[in-house]
Amino acid sequence: MEQNERKKIAKNVLYIRISQMLINEDYKEKKFKIPIHLALGHESISIAVSKIMKESDKLILTHRNVAYNLARSGKLKPILDEYYLKSSGLMQGKTGSMNLTNPKEGIIYSSSILGNNFAVATGISFAEKMKDGGITIVLGGDGSLEEGTFHESLLMFKSLDLSTLMIIENNEWSMSTRIHERRHPINLEKFAEAYDIKFVRISGNDPFDYIEKLEKLRDISLKTKSPILIEVMVNTLGDWILKTPEIPDGKFVNYHAGPTPSIDLKKCQIKIKNNVDDPIFVLEKYFDENEISKIAEETLRELKEEIK
Repeated sequence: MEQNERKKIAKNVLYIRISQMLINEDYKEKKFKIPIHLALGHESISIAVSKIMKESDKLILTHRNVAYNLARSGKLKPILDEYYLKSSGLMQGKTGSMNLTNPKEGIIYSSSILGNNFAVATGISFAEKMKDGGITIVLGGDGSLEEGTFHESLLMFKSLDLSTLMIIENNEWSMSTRIHERRHPINLEKFAEAYDIKFVRISGNDPFDYIEKLEKLRDISLKTKSPILIEVMVNTLGDWILKTPEIPDGKFVNYHAGPTPSIDLKKCQIKIKNNVDDPIFVLEKYFDENEISKIAEETLRELKEEIK
């Protein structure tokens, strides 16, 4: 990939990061009447999914869909207006955040019901097969693996020979509990093997690596007319300390929904973590910090102009 193309993608990553931080600032000031699930830390996978999509492809999302909607639309204002329930919103203020779609950009369904979108994606993927359409990409979190629709839909994707990428974003949390606190571990690779489905795990938050891998997997799924199960390791950035009478010293809780107080755009805190958990840190493999800061400052100016 040429450096100019990498720079465009880096700007996309920063656009999604800063857009969410602007939403978070308004959220902290209690300006919204609806719940919003931010996806800070999910920027690389959302950009990669958007980049590999062709015009005929369909994207089916979850309640945490903000990064994908930003990646596909490339505009914050219509999404922000939707969160304010304005008629100028992306869906005329009728869906809010958890069910936000963008049919013109291939996002035809998002669900606030955990695991519900898997079953819907099965029908959509079957319809695409009948009309010789594109691939269906469906997202879920690690919590959705605990729903029966995950198992049933995976079986149907395979049984009906459907070209589908099922992407599981594993941040190891469901609300305020880690996986080991709430259930026995689920080995997705073994699960896929039982259904004779190709399984791939990706990690590292490198958007360029993700694009290359997902492009190949998209082609394989279309050529073989079969689903592929992809587990992507993410860290949903943002946190707070939960204090209760039972836990007077407090417990670290990873971000789930609402405003995250530990992130502050006013302090120019674009990079949240100084390791590979943060896609902005990963960009430093390709650009020096000064160049990233320059792109970030330019992006922030453009965003403020867009939404004023």
